[in-house]
Amino acid sequence: MGKKLILPGGSGFLGESLATFLQEKGYELVILTRGASTERNGIRYIHWDGKTLDEWASEIDGSHAIVNFTGKSVNCIYTAKNQAEIFSSRVDSVRALTKAILQCQEPPQAFVQAGSLAIYGDTRDLCDENAPHGDGFSVQVCERWEDTFFETELEMTRKVLLRIGFALGNTGGALEPLVKLVKLNLGGTVGSGNQYISWLHIDDLNEMFLRAIENEQMSGIYNATGPTPATNKEFMQTLRKVMKKGWAPPTPSPFVWLGAYTVMQTDPGLALTGRNCIPRKLLDEGFSFIHTDLEKSLWELLKDGWHPQKKDSPS
Repeated sequence: MGKKLILPGGSGFLGESLATFLQEKGYELVILTRGASTERNGIRYIHWDGKTLDEWASEIDGSHAIVNFTGKSVNCIYTAKNQAEIFSSRVDSVRALTKAILQCQEPPQAFVQAGSLAIYGDTRDLCDENAPHGDGFSVQVCERWEDTFFETELEMTRKVLLRIGFALGNTGGALEPLVKLVKLNLGGTVGSGNQYISWLHIDDLNEMFLRAIENEQMSGIYNATGPTPATNKEFMQTLRKVMKKGWAPPTPSPFVWLGAYTVMQTDPGLALTGRNCIPRKLLDEGFSFIHTDLEKSLWELLKDGWHPQKKDSPS
């Protein structure tokens, strides 16, 4: 059996993709999930509540690394209740995992945290890791999340936080609702269309995670996105072209607000805001991207159709 990796909250799109990728490389995978404990396709799923030390903590001792994906989805209406859960699910899980590491006789050598580029706010300015933070609820979440992750020093465990962009895959994630809109001939420009989408291919993201797990020189905060961000207008034009769809009517901001609240049940800011981010530190450290051309990447992902993953219990 290979080295054991722990993926808290790993039953969603990003976690399942990474688990499959790492399993093919010979690692033993344990996913901590709010669902029932089980085993599927050679991966063990262990129940946890994301905040309380319990039997799951014994899995941390002797493991090679942790990659934490835990957090309530931001794809919701930002009621006071949802905002509180978005905050607590992220902070509580980081604190619980930190406590579990501190009590290990053989702690993992790396603790990798999945973060978000949303910390830069809504901006068209080019953002590397040193760019100023934005403002608003999403920024506050990211700042609290990152502060919690780095607040406790772990002597034997290296920490890496990846601020993840718009990850493209053909089994779910952020691309799924856009594909559905284009299929319905509704995939036009959203709002002004000038908001940026900092995208990357899921294959490149998996390689970033592998690098964070194994490269002992990698530490601190990294932008986990591709080197060629696109505006919403450019992205939607390219997606329609790949899917062989013609012109689609734009959706003005007032209609985005209306549709977000009444149909999609989500915050309109997710569609109307964006950020122009590049992975400066990864590039400086020699990371080599496989996918940098948006049209080619979308074509390769969608040429064989859409393959949504089986829905699992929330993580």
